[in-house]
Amino acid sequence: MKEHEVLSLATPGHVAVVTGGAQGIGLAVARQLRSQGARVAIWDVDAKRMEEAAAELGGDAIAIKADVARFEDVERAAAATLEQAGRIHILINNAGISGLNELTVDYPLEEWHRIIDIDLHGVFYCCKAVIPHMDAANYGRVVSIASIAGKEGNPQAAAYSAAKAGVIALTKSLGKEYASRDIAVNCVTPCAARTAIFAQMTEEHQRMMLEKIPRGRYVNPAEIASLVGWLASPANSCATGAAFDISGGRATY
Repeated sequence: MKEHEVLSLATPGHVAVVTGGAQGIGLAVARQLRSQGARVAIWDVDAKRMEEAAAELGGDAIAIKADVARFEDVERAAAATLEQAGRIHILINNAGISGLNELTVDYPLEEWHRIIDIDLHGVFYCCKAVIPHMDAANYGRVVSIASIAGKEGNPQAAAYSAAKAGVIALTKSLGKEYASRDIAVNCVTPCAARTAIFAQMTEEHQRMMLEKIPRGRYVNPAEIASLVGWLASPANSCATGAAFDISGGRATY
């Protein structure tokens, strides 16, 4: 890299997988990557919303129905994406749920497993299926949507907090494993964004989250997407194995 080189976020010809890309933060990220020139493949369980999102994105966007909590679904989606697009340059692990707000000792076992399966195992499955293809080409960018809850732990959200903490640790491990390659693995830790996931939370929990944000507002999905856009671009050729805060001042480290 030249000392006075101006780095570009453009990703023309790159293929980006966005899990949970049919709405919310995922769709905002898909729009951002499309604006940077990438061809986007959405993996989602909501077929109708996914098709609508793909139609909006245009540019030969790909829509593949997949449940990231099922490794066989992830393997099938990766194979279908490779068949249609040839390569996967970018993986955005966004699919996730918040689950019930309940005291940890009263948390239903099936709900705990459901959240961990989607929010943590899903990230692992996608990385396991996609990163080998990046490694073979010696290029890739992986960005996972973690949460400030993974750093601090939210009360009455132990499963979600534990899953997101796991995503942060997984990111750090993978980043170190591929640091000698041109493969960057990072995550972002946003505060709450007002998306459809709010429907899963109690009003009390929503108030608690807002009160903790020094900015006094929720983060906009487009703000998260702009950060992800840089992390997923060739301009990010150094940062890896890191958690990038976008929590409105809430993070304490």
